[in-house]
Order: sequence, then structure tokens, then C-alpha cells
Amino acid sequence: MKRFRPEQAFFEKEALEYPLGKRMHTFLQKHSIPITIIPSHNRVTGIPGANPMEAYRNAKRTIVVGIKRTMELDICKPSANYQFSLSTGCVGGCHYCYLQTTMGKKPYIRIYVNTDEIFDNLNQYIEKRAPRLTFFESSSSSDPVGVEHMTGSLKKAIEFFAKSKYGRLRIVTKFAQVDSLLDIHHNQHTRFRFSLNSDYVIRNFEQMTATLEERIEAAGKIAQAGYPLGFILAPIMHYEGWQDEYSYMLSHLSKTLANTSVKDLTFELIQYRFTKAAKNIILERFPNTKLDMDESNRKYKWGKYGRGKWVYPDEKSKELDQFIRQQIKEKFPAARVQYFT
Repeated sequence: MKRFRPEQAFFEKEALEYPLGKRMHTFLQKHSIPITIIPSHNRVTGIPGANPMEAYRNAKRTIVVGIKRTMELDICKPSANYQFSLSTGCVGGCHYCYLQTTMGKKPYIRIYVNTDEIFDNLNQYIEKRAPRLTFFESSSSSDPVGVEHMTGSLKKAIEFFAKSKYGRLRIVTKFAQVDSLLDIHHNQHTRFRFSLNSDYVIRNFEQMTATLEERIEAAGKIAQAGYPLGFILAPIMHYEGWQDEYSYMLSHLSKTLANTSVKDLTFELIQYRFTKAAKNIILERFPNTKLDMDESNRKYKWGKYGRGKWVYPDEKSKELDQFIRQQIKEKFPAARVQYFT
């Protein structure tokens, strides 16, 4: 797939004092991308959009380069102890993404240049928990692989964790540009998890991301490079022909990984669900989406805080669960499987 290239950029003035800020500025100038200097990356104006579709589309083509100032980390259960950001926002355009409801009306991609300060902060969290291992999720609010060709920040993070005795990194991605990460001395302290789905789901709902074939090929490269590896199958959808497509996906993956020596392979399974707020935003941005958001075909599941989500009814949910689990058991008998509803 083509690497992401923004159509416009905003720079927090102080970001130009950092090495990454200078490199980003040079990169953007080289590719004739318009740059606007702003006083703060938290106050961005000038992204056009006469309606929600235009605002969304233009924001997805915009990067904002700034300094990460809030260093307090949020807990990130169950995948890690904490989450941190090298960037926020994602260059992908997945219809169902939970970031639709958390990133505002104009979800531009924000890149942080003060990486050394970010890693120093991580060290403080690691030291507080030592000698216990502390796991950090880097992809809760972004997909760092999608912008790695511009930043190099993920490579730097992998090298940081490789030297950490008690710190571990977890990455999730729908992108395939991993070649710059293959020769790093990672010390097996970073686990890559590729977000996979059927060809139907990727084609219809995961715009501006890597194809299924590209993701599986990239996963094979990561496995050959000796990284711990896992997969997130999400959102698993029930539609006509879903069994054949998910079976093909897992068969293709099995063949690709057959000649690798992956240890502790993991799968995380999440069925498709949606909230009322998410549905409203999705229909504003993707009025012609094929996502099945008909509440009459769903069951409402209450959440912890008096809010809930629409999930598959028990019969469909059980069918999806049993089929996917059986396919994984047949093709990856030693894999660990987690299921989230």
C-alpha cells in the first residue's frame, strides 16, 4: 500500500526546537506540504469542512506536530498496565472505530516530538513497579506504524524497551510498513499484534489501511524477525459468507507462519458492537456505509456506567465464537485465545 502523506500540517512553534520536529519540518517541506505555525497543538483551526463528511475527510489528511505535556498515564486493562502515546489519531478510515466517538469532529493526526521526555516518564512508571514487569500499550489512541515512515518514533520506542529490564511494549496495527523495524535489537521486549479481519470487512469498512494479504505478509516478516506476535480479530462480523472468509483468513495466516518459530502466539477476539452515539457519528461521516447497525437484529447489553451497546443476539454470538475458536484450535493449537464481548 502507499505510505500516508498529509495534505497539510500544523506545527506548534516549540516543536521546531526538537530534533524530530526539525526532521518532520524538513520532510514536509521536501514534499511541498503546506505548513502553518500555531501557538499550541491543542488549538487547531483552519481545517475546512462544510459538513461532517468533509470535516472528517480533511482532518484525516492533516497532521499536527506538537509537544506532549500531560505525562500522567491511563490504565489500559486488560491488554497492558498503562497506555502512552507517541501520536494520537489514526491515518486509517475505519467506519466502526471507537476513535470516531473520542477524537472530536475533526480527528486529525497529532505527532509528539519530545520522545526522550516521554520515555523518561515511562521509566518512572517502570521503576515504581520493579521488579514486576510493566506492560505499556502504544496503540490505544493511534496506530504508530501508519506514520512511522515520517517519525521513526516507534523504532526508537522498541530500542528503548529492548534495554529496559522490567518494561515491555505492545503494538497494534492495521498497516504493513514494518521493514524499518525488522533489524532492530528488540530483545523480544515488544509484542506486535496485527489487527486482522475478513477480506469483506477490510474492503468495505477499513479504508486507507493495508489489505489482508499485506498485513499477513507483514506479520510473517515480524515473526521472522523474532518478535513476540499476536493477532486481534476485530470486529468479527456476521454476514453472508462469513464462515468461508474467516476460514480463508486463518488458513492463509497459518501457511505464512508455518516456517517461523513463533512462541506464545495470541489471539484476541472481539465481535462487532456499537453504541447509539457511535452509530450517529458513523452515519454522519459514512452515510452509505454497509455496516449492519439495525437495532432490531441486536441485543442491548448494559455497561458499567448506565450506558450500553448493541451486540449480536446470543445465538449469533455463540455461532461466531464457536466457529472462530475451532478454526484457531485447528490451525494454531498452541495459541492462547482471549474473547471480549
